[in-house]
Amino acid sequence: MRLKMDIVYNIIQTILPFDFMQFTFMKNAFLAIILVSPIFAILGTMIVNNKMAFFSDALGHSALTGIAIGMLLGITNMNISMIIFAIIFALLLNIVKNRTSYGADTIISVFSSIAIALGLAILAQSGSFNKYSSYLIGDILSISTQEIIYLAIAFILVLVFWCLLFNKLNAVSINPTLAKTKGVNAKLIDNVFAVVIAIMVMISIRWIGILLINSIMILPAASSRNIAKNMRTYHGLSVIFALFSGIVGLIISYYTNIPTGPMIVILLGIIYFITLGLKRLVNNS
Repeated sequence: MRLKMDIVYNIIQTILPFDFMQFTFMKNAFLAIILVSPIFAILGTMIVNNKMAFFSDALGHSALTGIAIGMLLGITNMNISMIIFAIIFALLLNIVKNRTSYGADTIISVFSSIAIALGLAILAQSGSFNKYSSYLIGDILSISTQEIIYLAIAFILVLVFWCLLFNKLNAVSINPTLAKTKGVNAKLIDNVFAVVIAIMVMISIRWIGILLINSIMILPAASSRNIAKNMRTYHGLSVIFALFSGIVGLIISYYTNIPTGPMIVILLGIIYFITLGLKRLVNNS
């Protein structure tokens, strides 16, 4: 495995012959970005379509509760406790959302508020908050070679999931009632999608940060939606915006000492307002 990673590292240095690429942590961060960015960009398109922007934000907030519960139960691998709690959180949120007449944004806000408050309370009571405060901002430069392999596996699985279920997901997002008449189990598809988002958010939270992960998932898709004319362009531009911001943000952060996550979000924000301006320009012409 080490030999294979050395080959990958050599390829990266050949393609990007910059001084900063001599460091292993920069190579790992670069690999993480080109794996995570397309995943988040693709999932983000459906999140934006379904008006679920607050949903991924709520999942990010629930990470603290997952950490706190894992700590109380003596689970040493916090990723496990976060993923388990996030899946339960996502499914429970969907159940409540589907069984009440309140708007989805209200239900999501309630769950998000309770989750982050509970997590903060438990961690503060145990005196462990400072130990896990790094999860708020994240640090992609800390990602290890082993974690890169996990991300690669997640990347492949999400692509398979997307290829198999995209049409059903799209049908449910456009018209759930019509999708049901076509034999699509809307609730099952909705729950499966929520679980996939929950897993990806929790896998990435330590490197991207609780405060930033929603922005990195939503902004590429929102920017693309401003100017995309069809579904193919919508997905393609979302991936391009995410990759561009991720790679350029990583390079700028190295030279400016600005944390990578915030730098990526700043670039994505700039792209969003540029595309918004282009959209208004086209509409007014």
